[in-house]
Amino acid sequence: MYVILVYDIVTDDEGKKILPKVFKTCKKYLTHIQNSVFEGNLSKPNSVALKKELEHYIRKDTDSVITFHTREERWMSKDFWGKFEDKTSNFI
Repeated sequence: MYVILVYDIVTDDEGKKILPKVFKTCKKYLTHIQNSVFEGNLSKPNSVALKKELEHYIRKDTDSVITFHTREERWMSKDFWGKFEDKTSNFI
């Protein structure tokens, strides 16, 4: 399945420690496209693993993670407004 993941971590003292861990975890499974936004294809087992890892860090009373799912990337169009950085263009 194709996933877009967005997170919001409150940057208090604890959040400043959590933020890099959440970023690193997301980057392990998905492609970083903008600040706290990631995208990519995930198998069901990887989706479950990602959720489990993130639940270890996310504080349910202050932080949030939102995922948008679709069967395949081709079923979704993407428009960029303003600055456009195609992170995937760095691949050889």
